Amino acid sequence: MTTLTTNGLRLDEVAIRKAPDGSMNAIVDALMEENQIIEDAIWREANDTFSNKGTRWVKEPSGAFRKLNKGSTFEKGETVAITDTIGILESWSENDIKLIDAFPNPKQARNDEAMAFVRGLGKTMASSIIYSNTITTPEQFTGIAPRLASIAASDNVINEGGTGSDLTSIFVVDWAIDRAHMLFPKNSKVGLQHNDLGIETVKDSDGNPFRAYVDQFVWDAGFTVKNQKSIGRIANIETSGSTNIFDEDNLIILLNRMTKGPGRRIYVNETIMSQMQIRLKDKSNVNFSKGDGLDGGGNVMMFNMVPIRQVDKIIDTEAALT
Repeated sequence: MTTLTTNGLRLDEVAIRKAPDGSMNAIVDALMEENQIIEDAIWREANDTFSNKGTRWVKEPSGAFRKLNKGSTFEKGETVAITDTIGILESWSENDIKLIDAFPNPKQARNDEAMAFVRGLGKTMASSIIYSNTITTPEQFTGIAPRLASIAASDNVINEGGTGSDLTSIFVVDWAIDRAHMLFPKNSKVGLQHNDLGIETVKDSDGNPFRAYVDQFVWDAGFTVKNQKSIGRIANIETSGSTNIFDEDNLIILLNRMTKGPGRRIYVNETIMSQMQIRLKDKSNVNFSKGDGLDGGGNVMMFNMVPIRQVDKIIDTEAALT
């Protein structure tokens, strides 16, 4: 079984610690159903309310051999300050009490409505972890893709060579507290929070009041990278045709350039996952394999022993990176 061995929290671990009323477990199950990156992510409390201030090493002392009776020079490491913001993902539900109470099981009707919100916000969060950008949308946090937004941005960005309008990327993250992890605000709760506000008087589009069951859904989240080698991207992958498509050799190169912790995960969309599964059935392929499920049950596809996870919010229409 492949597990994350860090001192951060995964959402499934948070659910286990909750009281056995079923609410937190239901939310976590719904989130993980279609967004595997949310299942893998490590969360840690930020050191400020809606941001996290930290440092990143940019130069380490290297030392030098010295001769007898000769000294050596003083050295020091160099760091840069980094600040990562936390965004507030929020939505509200209002349902006329007459409508809900008309169901044979009103409680189940409200729960079904709530789960639709949970799945929807989960998809938005998965997309945000990949693509959100505080430069273009200040209320968001900065995800993975904007940090790897050009071929020259990092050695961990590899160009597959595509130039059309049908491009996608493969993303790799090494989840760990000292590498890359998600953030939640200081003195707050981790994960998607569902607040049942009961019956309130609300107004319709014409400003007329009616009584409704009101629910709030809110998820405070940010993303930080403490080691630049813990995130990587293969960009400009053509999703159709026979040229500039996914090349296994480039994924090998990327994985060797990155940090190599137990939290490494490869993220692809349905298009690339299908291509990988087709190659898996080739008996002569030595890169792909099936491993034990991350939770001990079922199988998961691996590439050189790194789990491959599907995130459908990775799009097939990315702009070409230069």
